[in-house]
Amino acid sequence: MCGIAGLFIKDPKLEPQLGALLAKMTSTLCSRGPDSAGFAIYGDGKPGTTKITLAGANVGAVARQLVAALPTGSSSKVRHTHAVVSVQNADLEAAEKWLAENAPDIAISSEGTRLEIFKEVGYPDNVAAAFDIASMGGTHGISHTRMATESAVTTDGAHPFSTGSDQCLVHNGSLSNHASLRRQLRQDGIPIRTENDTEVAAGYISKKVRDGETFGEALESSLSDLDGFFTFVVGTEKGFGVLRDPIACKPAVMAETDQYVAFATEYKSLTCLPGIREARVWEPKPATPYFWEHQ
Repeated sequence: MCGIAGLFIKDPKLEPQLGALLAKMTSTLCSRGPDSAGFAIYGDGKPGTTKITLAGANVGAVARQLVAALPTGSSSKVRHTHAVVSVQNADLEAAEKWLAENAPDIAISSEGTRLEIFKEVGYPDNVAAAFDIASMGGTHGISHTRMATESAVTTDGAHPFSTGSDQCLVHNGSLSNHASLRRQLRQDGIPIRTENDTEVAAGYISKKVRDGETFGEALESSLSDLDGFFTFVVGTEKGFGVLRDPIACKPAVMAETDQYVAFATEYKSLTCLPGIREARVWEPKPATPYFWEHQ
């Protein structure tokens, strides 16, 4: 099952509504994935600064301790069970080392100039409300409602997954060769923390980009290297992409207007969007990468 919603805003006037619209889109997909949910929000960022989103027990206290351990210029903000710590890029390595040594049970949900990922176990509407997703603005965002089939129902196991700076991926489907790929990615230095096949797909895309491919090229490469059936929606600092496997057995629909590009597992998730009656609506083709990017 699982449900995916994504919104890439082209009209800056719509950016303050990103979180509210994404939460509404996600709400219609609760029945597709009632065990957990997650949201990737690409909001404001400051040059020279990286946002580290942390998740885990006593995360607020850990975030404050991390800020105190770093030179001036760092700050933290708690949202429900997560905290976003902003650090100078020059201090990023020291921050990661401090977390590994002093808070090994705290998970890094995402890192990046603009990306923040919030995810938790629970009914998707409740997760969205707990993190106050509706109050968040930004240029694009992706959400996921999960019905677990291959790994535990945990915060770490929820989507989206991020394995590179300002990169994330959500997935509806199942991969058959994720175990062998996981071993190879770990050997290649890509951090894979869970047994979820979706994190393997995220790591695969990150490695391809690290090795010099564009995101569009990385999506195309996955068609030959990833076995199984899948719909991927990916996010980057500036972009938003979609890919379905060659069989395309998982449902997907897209809509585009002068204001936005939107993706959803079901059309009903798009009906809350402004101007949807006039939008160009289509089903993304199998084995065809789609990618939009801000300049």
